[in-house]
Amino acid sequence: MDHSVIVQSENDFMRARNKALFNELQHFLNPEESKLLSFSEIKDLLKPQGEVYKGMQVVPVSLIAGSEGRYHDFDSHFFPRNMHLKRRWESIDRAHLTDVILPPIVLYEIGGIYFVRDGNHRVSVAKAQGVENIDAEVISLKSEVKLKAGWSEKRILKQVIQYEKRVFYSETSFGDITDCWNIDFSTAGQYDVLYQHILIHKYYINQDKTEEISMEEAILSWYKNLYLPIITAIKKGKILRRFKGRTAADLYVWIIKYWDDLKKKFGDKVTIDDAAAEFSEKFGISLIKRIIVCFRNILKR
Repeated sequence: MDHSVIVQSENDFMRARNKALFNELQHFLNPEESKLLSFSEIKDLLKPQGEVYKGMQVVPVSLIAGSEGRYHDFDSHFFPRNMHLKRRWESIDRAHLTDVILPPIVLYEIGGIYFVRDGNHRVSVAKAQGVENIDAEVISLKSEVKLKAGWSEKRILKQVIQYEKRVFYSETSFGDITDCWNIDFSTAGQYDVLYQHILIHKYYINQDKTEEISMEEAILSWYKNLYLPIITAIKKGKILRRFKGRTAADLYVWIIKYWDDLKKKFGDKVTIDDAAAEFSEKFGISLIKRIIVCFRNILKR
């Protein structure tokens, strides 16, 4: 092989590797922003319903945002993060420089973006060389949540939560019934938990009724007699201060479970205020402790 091609591929790899290093430095305070998306983690978030083999397609390289198994090896732009990738990466780059045709890559598509099942190095070289499109064998997974290339896992999580909130409010008419539109979560799957709480609340109310109450009545009763008292206890105890990045609804879900556990141990004499205060003391992080943890994390980097 022409020596100039070998030298060029070595230079290309080091240039791509340096870009990965610079990307990490740019996101020193938010390292998640420089990471390549993990297919399994995004799949767990979106919970797709079934998959369809789409066959051979021409896919925009810009829409390839993650990997099934090599997400630790490349950064968010698919530049190589590790030196052990050098030999394989350079061999793919030499094939590109000498117009050698390589087999198509294999991709998963979910929410409008793509994840590499096979061909990570080929995608990395394509991105480094400014290639716009690539031949790929595509397997599509059905998802109602739409994503965009360049989003971090944190941004995708937010999109999933917003979707779940829209579904919950739409299917239950919760906002119209309670005039409350600000139940928000920091983790996915919690609106289903709320719905189960409402159904359980409805079940217990109906045990003393000759005629079953409506879902609307159950929602309003749950909101006034269960949700609001716990939220009031959270606010009164200023508990949210000890759970950075969490919401009042997050704490409602955790505290009501903790309250139930305490009542099983000590009986119904345990009040919601007692449960909330004990939960905060046991699991919350004070401002001083948070500062210490922050400094420790910085020193570890």
